[in-house]
Amino acid sequence: MLRFIARRLLFLLFLLFGVALFVFILSHLVPSDPVAANLSQSALNNPEIVAAFKEKWGLDQSLFSQLLLYFQHLLTGDLGTSIRTGRPVFDDLMQFFPATLELSIVAMVIALVLGILFGTISAIFRNKAIDHIIRTVSISGVSIPSFWFALIMLNIFSSVLGITPGPGRIDTRTTTPEGGTGLLLLDSFISGNFQLFSDVAMHLILPGTVLGFFTMGLIARQTRSNLLEVLSMDYVRTARSKGLKESAIIVKHAISNAMIPVITVAGIGFCNLLGGMVLVENIFAWPGIGQYAYLSAVSLDFPAICGVSLLIAFIYVVINLLIDILYGVIDPRVRYE
Repeated sequence: MLRFIARRLLFLLFLLFGVALFVFILSHLVPSDPVAANLSQSALNNPEIVAAFKEKWGLDQSLFSQLLLYFQHLLTGDLGTSIRTGRPVFDDLMQFFPATLELSIVAMVIALVLGILFGTISAIFRNKAIDHIIRTVSISGVSIPSFWFALIMLNIFSSVLGITPGPGRIDTRTTTPEGGTGLLLLDSFISGNFQLFSDVAMHLILPGTVLGFFTMGLIARQTRSNLLEVLSMDYVRTARSKGLKESAIIVKHAISNAMIPVITVAGIGFCNLLGGMVLVENIFAWPGIGQYAYLSAVSLDFPAICGVSLLIAFIYVVINLLIDILYGVIDPRVRYE
């Protein structure tokens, strides 16, 4: 197991290098001018200002020289300075990432609970009315575009019914505690500020449900498929012949053996939540990595774009490593050499 983890961590270094190289080249091949994207029209008419801007950000050098300089800084742990914010990219990521992480965790909890529950019910009542309803909901979750679903949900539950608050992470009149982890649910609970806790929770419900809906559909379908396969195996028939109750067979024997593929789907879904919520975060005005990535792309902020890509790649590899380790915990037959 230790050798397996060491190999995966070594692979992580090569992967991050490849991602950094690919994103750097791709972002510089975009047919747009970062000077025009970041300077006003009056500044663009002043050659001295344009020259100073290019010199400050290394845009007056060749692409190869910029690439070498970028990797020199990267090897020392320096992700560079954001052109748009003027701050170190690492500091920006640490500021925006907690909001995305908190939203992703809530969305994943919703997806796991509902996905496993719906998938189990669907398998138990196969080809009955409840099964058809759940399968329709699952297919809808996989098929409906998240940005369209976000707009519909925001309009219905916030604008029309007024059940949930509008866009944003907290109410504009609410103050947040100083320091902490950046995860407002956790920080407000630790500090005993239950008014803030309630406000944050209410703002998380709608975007969390929208983001979790897609992954919930995948998990529900995977759970149903795996559970039906397990329930048809010999050891399950043997358990039934011994007179065990169906509920005991499902809980003690079937679900645990059907969970390994579900864990894979859940892990990939969690990675997708962290890396693919650009549109949803912008619709809900959520101050996370998605919104930061969008603003960086619009302004052709090369260091920030590369920093976001490296963060997402790192998360993908780490979560996939945790999934592989969980295989061995859940199924003792899985061994790593």
